[in-house]
Amino acid sequence: MAKFVFAYHGGQTPATPEEGQKVMAAWGAWMQSIGPALVDGGNPVGLSKTVTADGVEDNGGSNPLSGYSLVEADSIEAAIEIAKGCPVLVGGHGSVEVAEAMDM
Repeated sequence: MAKFVFAYHGGQTPATPEEGQKVMAAWGAWMQSIGPALVDGGNPVGLSKTVTADGVEDNGGSNPLSGYSLVEADSIEAAIEIAKGCPVLVGGHGSVEVAEAMDM
């Protein structure tokens, strides 16, 4: 079974602690629904810096990373079906990039 990186982009910061609890509950329920295919639930990430041959930028690039997870699936299509349930998609403020983690 292949491993896939889910790279989360966007999303919104909850406005209240209660809203934050609801968001965390949604993430917990989604991750639990993935079951043993969830290899690493990952974490949200903080401010990123973009390193290029020309130097370092503080902007995180054109679509900054907001978090990641690692899942196992039979195919990229199966991984996409898992990603479609991700809470970052709620409200249309975020996206999930799905890429196979290649064994070397």
